[in-house]
Amino acid sequence: MEKKLKDLKPGDKAKIIKVTGEGALKRRLVDMGITHGAEVLIRKVAPLGDPIEVNIRGYELSFRKSEADSIIVE
Repeated sequence: MEKKLKDLKPGDKAKIIKVTGEGALKRRLVDMGITHGAEVLIRKVAPLGDPIEVNIRGYELSFRKSEADSIIVE
């Protein structure tokens, strides 16, 4: 079973394997630096799981749960 960014807990670190999805969403994620091999640290997860705040490449980003579902990690 592949692990997705949305499944991680605060404090977890992971390496991005693949960005799935189509069109504008995929392009936006790649433009933000969500690419193969990048290391990501989960900073915070809101009480209902949306949004998820991460640290990647030295800066902080927030993702919706639906966006985090299209990021496969190891």
